[in-house]
Amino acid sequence: MKINVYNLDSENPQVTLTAYLLDDSAETINGKPRPGIIICPGGGYFSCSDREAEPIALKFASLGYHAFILRYTTYNDNGLELPDLSKPLPLKSERLFPKQVFELAQSMIFVKKHATQWHLDPEKVAVCGFSAGGHNAALYMTNWNHDWIKDQFTDDYELLRPAACILGYALTDYVMLQQQVNELPTGMDKSFMLASFVAFLGKENPNKELLTKVSPALNVDSDTPPTFLWATAEDSLVSAQHSLRLAQSLKQANVPFELHIFEKGSHGLSLADQTTASAKSQIKPDVAAWFNLCAIWLQKRFSLPLPELSDFEKLYSKEN
Repeated sequence: MKINVYNLDSENPQVTLTAYLLDDSAETINGKPRPGIIICPGGGYFSCSDREAEPIALKFASLGYHAFILRYTTYNDNGLELPDLSKPLPLKSERLFPKQVFELAQSMIFVKKHATQWHLDPEKVAVCGFSAGGHNAALYMTNWNHDWIKDQFTDDYELLRPAACILGYALTDYVMLQQQVNELPTGMDKSFMLASFVAFLGKENPNKELLTKVSPALNVDSDTPPTFLWATAEDSLVSAQHSLRLAQSLKQANVPFELHIFEKGSHGLSLADQTTASAKSQIKPDVAAWFNLCAIWLQKRFSLPLPELSDFEKLYSKEN
């Protein structure tokens, strides 16, 4: 495997695409192209979580896929820093929407333009995200064909289409979220979500037009790709209602999808095993099943171009 890091913004070294490229071998698919997965870690638009980055990339690589981690524009520069929630969050206008989704579009184009060099199938590149990163991925998958994105990439519009989307405990409906936040009692969850509004949209109470624009569940159409969603019923930060809401919209638009809501588990479980756990409470074997379920779902769309028999089997069968 080769691991390369590419800076996507000359003015912001924070914005990078890390490529995990599987080596070609005559013993495997022998020069044939592999699918790719672009991963957006979560972090409330304050940062990009390491727990939802490299461990996820390596898991997808274990399926035979090239993997890419997009560290998109976030409020903070260093690590998983939480803001001081005891006071209003200072505005950083240069880090607001739509930079994050444009960076995902830029990543999609960048990856596909390297398809030949990397032995990658440009027709099989998916986006994947968790929490806020899941929102970014979902926002992209429902808007890649809309003018406000297309107009930024007119020369490369044909490269923007994602083949599939994988979402873990993603935020999908900002209109619903605003209502939920307004109903929350004063406390950590409410303060965090209000600060996240500022980090991403620039204000604690954005208008409904903007909230609708950034709500993937309200923008699904027939060009939205097949989607795999999972969440936990106990998630108190990003309610499972967001996954249910998006699934409902996908159903109405006749977009193929698969949805799993696990009974137990808090927000941000990532792989839900010791690979990504920072505490024992984040190890949930039943929730960890999401990845194998996702692998089966992906296999229907992203199966590797393998022959029915290996060269050894062909040779052996001739001799017998």
